[in-house]
Amino acid sequence: MSRPFKVLGIQQVAIGGPDKRRLQTLWVDMLGLTPTGTFQSERENVDEDICAMGSGPFKVEVDLMQPLDADKKPAVHATPLNHVGLWIDDLPRAVEWLTAQGVRFAPGGIRKGAAGYDITFLHPKASGEFPIAGEGVLIELVQAPPEVVAAFAALA
Repeated sequence: MSRPFKVLGIQQVAIGGPDKRRLQTLWVDMLGLTPTGTFQSERENVDEDICAMGSGPFKVEVDLMQPLDADKKPAVHATPLNHVGLWIDDLPRAVEWLTAQGVRFAPGGIRKGAAGYDITFLHPKASGEFPIAGEGVLIELVQAPPEVVAAFAALA
């Protein structure tokens, strides 16, 4: 099986809770992650702080998320480990190939994510038509920018 793309590494981990201030106490105040931005989306029912650990092409984003409305979906706080993001060297080819292999994607297709990169999500649950999924875990595929692709290639 020839895969036309590579998973380069962890791009992000998204953690949800009912109050992101409590998450900030641990991740920013206690563990020393650096806040780098914020993102809000009514469509995605999320208010998040974007933090970082590491630097350069090996920086890992840690998103601290709370719902804008705790009674609406998606319930970004209901699963504390909301999703894991993976750097992908060629996102469109990855989506095309994975779909052909029976991988189920969440609605929304490829779009700009909170950090400005093109993203898409693998659905956490399989279906009859698409029998391969995240087995309960939401997985974000993130198009790696050229400098990240080059940095990981240099390690190989």
